[in-house]
Amino acid sequence: MSRMFYLKLAISNIRKNSKTYIPYIITCICSIMMFYIMSSISKNPGLDQVPGSDSLKSMLSFGTVVIGIFSTIFLFYTNSFLIKIRKKEIGLYNVLGLSKKHIAKVLFLENIFIASISFIFGLTGGIILDKFMFLLFLKVLNFPVAFGFYISKISIVRTLILFIGIFFMTLMANLFEIKRSNPTELLKGGQHGEKEPKTKWIMTIIGVVALGAGYGIALYVKSPLSALQLFFTSVILVIIGTYALFTAGSIALLKLLRRNKKFYYKTSNFVSVSGMIYRMKQNAVGLANICILSTAVLVMLSTTVSLYVGVEDVLRNRYPREVLINTSEVEKSQREKIDRIVDSEIKENNIVEKNRVNYLEYTIPCVKEEDKFLVIKDDLLDSDVCFINAVPLSDYNRLENKNVNLGDDEVIIFSEGKKKYGKDSITINDKTYKVKEEIDKLESISGSFTDIVESYIVISKDINNICELNKKRKGYIVGFDVNGKSNDMITISNKLNKKFDENNMAVTAESIESNKKDFLSLYGGLFFLGIFLGILFLMATVLIIYYKQISEGYDDKERFEIMQKVGMSKVEIERTIRSQVLMIFFIPITFSVIHIVFAFPIITKLLAVFMLTNVALFRITTLITILVFTIIYFIIFALTTRTYYKIVEE
Repeated sequence: MSRMFYLKLAISNIRKNSKTYIPYIITCICSIMMFYIMSSISKNPGLDQVPGSDSLKSMLSFGTVVIGIFSTIFLFYTNSFLIKIRKKEIGLYNVLGLSKKHIAKVLFLENIFIASISFIFGLTGGIILDKFMFLLFLKVLNFPVAFGFYISKISIVRTLILFIGIFFMTLMANLFEIKRSNPTELLKGGQHGEKEPKTKWIMTIIGVVALGAGYGIALYVKSPLSALQLFFTSVILVIIGTYALFTAGSIALLKLLRRNKKFYYKTSNFVSVSGMIYRMKQNAVGLANICILSTAVLVMLSTTVSLYVGVEDVLRNRYPREVLINTSEVEKSQREKIDRIVDSEIKENNIVEKNRVNYLEYTIPCVKEEDKFLVIKDDLLDSDVCFINAVPLSDYNRLENKNVNLGDDEVIIFSEGKKKYGKDSITINDKTYKVKEEIDKLESISGSFTDIVESYIVISKDINNICELNKKRKGYIVGFDVNGKSNDMITISNKLNKKFDENNMAVTAESIESNKKDFLSLYGGLFFLGIFLGILFLMATVLIIYYKQISEGYDDKERFEIMQKVGMSKVEIERTIRSQVLMIFFIPITFSVIHIVFAFPIITKLLAVFMLTNVALFRITTLITILVFTIIYFIIFALTTRTYYKIVEE
């Protein structure tokens, strides 16, 4: 046989199987485009001018790796659907006289044809859209748009190497599948005897325990640092639990329903439960994949959108005043010199200030054991660490316009978290102090790491007694707001830093505006990456749903005919199948929402590590994300269901 015969047969096969191959080709094109665009943006020299460019490039490079790994896994997974659907066709070719060697040539040419189309449209589209996406990225970062057109040669090479490798490996997997199958198995198309699945109680129990443990960690994690350490453990447990319950737990539940004779021996329940047992056997892994991908989309979009939208809240948490001056130079003469420099620079630059605060603050890291705070010398943040921020009584009275008197063994305490201290005394190492008053409000003074770890402000007559074991964390803080334009904040902070340098003083002046670009760079990068990966995972979810609908259609076509033969009407059959299909495809989104509900507490604590404490904003963003995703999911299901019914009714 001539080569043209194989080529014509390959093209004809793709055209005849267009309903399965066109979505696959579109996915390949989109994956190539997304990989190239992410890689190209990470290499774009225009990023060098953006604040925090090194972090941004690392973040985007990480995104490129994630897209590459996910594309590899996902294209392998979707390829398994293709080969399953085409097994009967390939088996027929084998019966009609084409040897497996000839079939391999046809599959090779099909693969070359699909890869060529994917690369031509994928790389062309990627290069064209790259500039637009880069401009959009700069817009998200609120950074001036750069002119010029950039094509990343190294990104093209990386894209070719990765996806040539993927196409080659999928071809090898298909050839191996054909080689190990005999013509009879191929003609059956993957239906190797509809045996009833066994009840795997051990796996079901593992699933329940794993899911319960993952949920338990998410619900009862105490602090943001603990959340940071335990989040991925919780995620892994939930993934294990999801796969185990979808593959084994669902079948165990359906068999328990079947044992209930009053429930099972009803026409509608009998058919539905029996059909669902076989459906879950075939679809469990795919449905679990949809569930995990849907959850990933919801988490990524809700968190990254919240961080980007809430950047002003983050800045306000980080900077209680618009200009903040920190120093470890706490001698009285040094403090007075700092105050004089601040006064002088404000006057010289015609800055109108307000709400100025200046006070001593000694930050003491501790480990809380029952009623005692044990001072530690390690500066590293740990989930068990809490902070005592000691402030002199004289500064408290001056800033709060009070006239409080304290004895040598008395303190005033303020809890910077939601939970009050609520005790009559506080013990720091071996010294116990009587709590004269626990105040509910303290606006002038703000401690360190207040949103990340448990933190208390302790006001004492002589803070040296409290701080003698941790003198290295003594500091002096000056803060004020600027009644003027945002440029005034940048001007005064730059002038102050210059003046401090001239006087050889280890003092740092920061402002909200001077650091705003760094925060926008970080959170804008996360937002862009979250949207990009969210689209990728959504695309994967769409394709899995589509292929499952097609796969279900071919399987249900035969079931449809058998049900008619045993006496069920067409209306009854359609109603039964419709209810099963609806249940099958809406189980994943239901579980995804449940995962998000249980994950909400731990995610809010993770966001606190990024200094976003606006829980209301995150709640609203999460609800909107769930609503929009559910609508998209329903639309996708409705569109793919049309293809399903066309196959069933052919």
